[in-house]
Amino acid sequence: MDFLLCPVCKSELTRQDRSFVCEKGHCFDIAKEGYVNLLTGSKSGDSIGDNKDMARSRKAFLDKGYFSSLSDALCNTAESLHPKTVLDICCGEGYYAEKIADNLNCSVYGFDLSKEMIRLAAKRKSRAEFFVANMAGIPIADGSIDCAIHLFAPFCEKEFLRVIKPGGYLISVSPGAKHLWEMKAAIYEKPYENEENSPSLPGFSLEKAINAVSHITLTDSNDIESLFKMTPYYYHTSAQDKAKLLSLDTLTTCVDFYIRIYRKD
Repeated sequence: MDFLLCPVCKSELTRQDRSFVCEKGHCFDIAKEGYVNLLTGSKSGDSIGDNKDMARSRKAFLDKGYFSSLSDALCNTAESLHPKTVLDICCGEGYYAEKIADNLNCSVYGFDLSKEMIRLAAKRKSRAEFFVANMAGIPIADGSIDCAIHLFAPFCEKEFLRVIKPGGYLISVSPGAKHLWEMKAAIYEKPYENEENSPSLPGFSLEKAINAVSHITLTDSNDIESLFKMTPYYYHTSAQDKAKLLSLDTLTTCVDFYIRIYRKD
């Protein structure tokens, strides 16, 4: 990771044995799992982002292949762009970064705000490399990335524009209209469709939008709960409505994703 910047002084970081060090002496040790924590201040990554239970639950769910239709479409999309470097923004526990690293001949990197997510990502032992960082100030050099991917996370347009090379790409994934429709119907009396508007990103042009739709069947109540916890609905739903879903032993639901390809002007 020769593009990393010191989060304190913004100078270049170089690897020295088991640490990354800048010219001013700021030092960041590499964890035994192989990642580096580039968060600064009183919060080091353990107290922010997803906790251990949420991270492990998400990893267990994704590793069962429920979202393989998305990972396959994402790999095919990225491959068509012929990138040499791919950055997974807010990569979580590394499922998609691992798939891209396994299927594309390129260098893959991922970062997340949650230290536990990155710990699990690094434990995958894939070709991808990981670091803990904040999307609001990504500690990498300007114009160092050919292609960035961005799944289900807030936008930080200025940082995306800064780190992607001129003519490079941003692949953004968001839920389609019918995403998890049957799950929502099991909870709410009047479920609603997701909006499908393409966000306008200054400095980028939308080149293509791909809709990837399939159905998954969950036959384990733990998997149903894990899927629910991966959505914002979980945190805004009453205990009574949650109980409707969590009483199910099986659930077949639509998974509907929009993959949008933006090119930096």
